Amino acid sequence: MIKNVLLAFIPIFVAVDAIGVLPLFVGLTEKHKKKEKSKIIFQSMITAMCLAVGFIFLGKAVFNLMGITLEDFMVAGGAILFYIAVADIRGPGKGSQYANQELGAVPLGTPLIVGPAVLTTSLIMRGEYGLSATLISVLVNILLAGVILSFSGFIIKILGKAGTRALSKVTNLLLAAIAVMLIRKGIIQIFHL
Repeated sequence: MIKNVLLAFIPIFVAVDAIGVLPLFVGLTEKHKKKEKSKIIFQSMITAMCLAVGFIFLGKAVFNLMGITLEDFMVAGGAILFYIAVADIRGPGKGSQYANQELGAVPLGTPLIVGPAVLTTSLIMRGEYGLSATLISVLVNILLAGVILSFSGFIIKILGKAGTRALSKVTNLLLAAIAVMLIRKGIIQIFHL
């Protein structure tokens, strides 16, 4: 069980990319007071947890209803993960303005903390390592993201903005590699059916 949790934890950790979210979080909340930032972080974690857990439980049922196999999702999800990783490596685009009351839900809770990368990875990890290991891994990663965002000022001071961006690029490179692995495994499984 512990081995499965660790095996599921690593790809989900890379997909959440809490370090990569840091510069965006700092930029979005730079005019907010500490108490407001805490409220935004809490809202983002609740949103991320509800979305991820709901998808873990209902995603497969939706697939069965639509006739989509896990292998189809692995290939499609891997392609999307690869696109996200490459787009982030090239540089994030300008985001639109969000209302203060929904900043924690959108864009932080979703799509920044739990977006297509986490949803795809968690559903695949459920198939690979089981429901319990995936749920634990997702919840721990979301809590870890909350802790990282809570210490955002301190982390940015240590790493600097350039260091944070560099670390984000490395995690995106790992995400691209995971995406290629998912596509490869999906294609191999499709041809073995």
